[in-house]
Amino acid sequence: MKTVLCFGEALIDFLQINQTEADGLSLPEYRQFPGGAPANVAVAIAKLGGASRFAGQVGQDAFGAFLTQALHRYGVDTQSVLHHPTAQTAMAFVSLDATGERTFSFYRRQTADVVITPDQIQDHWFHNVGCLHLCSNTLTDADITKTTQQMITTGKAMGCLISVDVNLRPSLWPNSHIDRQRVVDVMYQADIIKLSREELEALDTVVPGTLCQQLLDQGVLALLITDGPHPIEVLTRDTAWTQATPQVTAVDTTAAGDAFSGGLLYGLAALADPRAGLADAASLRSIVAFASDCGALTVTRQGAYPALPTHDEVALFQSQR
Repeated sequence: MKTVLCFGEALIDFLQINQTEADGLSLPEYRQFPGGAPANVAVAIAKLGGASRFAGQVGQDAFGAFLTQALHRYGVDTQSVLHHPTAQTAMAFVSLDATGERTFSFYRRQTADVVITPDQIQDHWFHNVGCLHLCSNTLTDADITKTTQQMITTGKAMGCLISVDVNLRPSLWPNSHIDRQRVVDVMYQADIIKLSREELEALDTVVPGTLCQQLLDQGVLALLITDGPHPIEVLTRDTAWTQATPQVTAVDTTAAGDAFSGGLLYGLAALADPRAGLADAASLRSIVAFASDCGALTVTRQGAYPALPTHDEVALFQSQR
């Protein structure tokens, strides 16, 4: 099995777990969890039994040490994790509503994950790698975009599939303004794209209704459009179909999309020829169904890494439906 290399941010998620009252004040209580979308995907793959490596930068601080230890604890290869001597590790405060949906407050100004530079990328990060996975959180300024582009260029030169989870977070961008063209430019370089229905509507604005076909015409092999508990739409050059999602009671949706991506990339990495697997309708249907189960199971538990399922847990979940 080839390794999946996940590039981007590892950060601390402070997840609201309770709320108390004191002297007339409403006091939310938060618990520290390891997180960050690409790091979550790396852990998801490792917990399923696959081979994953995380490449990114954390601070040389207690939070950075905690994240590196957590990745290692779950079986992720951490040889490509860098520690910046002065920049701090990024943080996010996550508040949940009654349905488990999230509101984020990010603390990520010039943190270690966004000051990584192209010259820090090493060819050995790509050893035995079959797929490079990343998201738009490393496109939020011009400098980190250059590093992300170098990762893509190197990955393509090494023969890797390129997986992009759009994962738009407006609050990470200057003045909450997403640079649509910057995101779309990276999408055009991908082989696999996962995005939500809401993200597609936010990006498909030049000639509405045409972006998906343009991406497929330019070489994207598979588009996967998620929509919360609703069916997943799968588009390839030759087929279009939907995958029903299991109906569960959501407790915390923090890592649901990352669990789905992890299940998808784990399934593809297990194939002798992942690129051919994307073109084989039966194979892709089976992998997407498995990935959907991974996402559904994750939302029934709190946190990111701890909520991501093992292969045995997914098998048990499937047997009980």
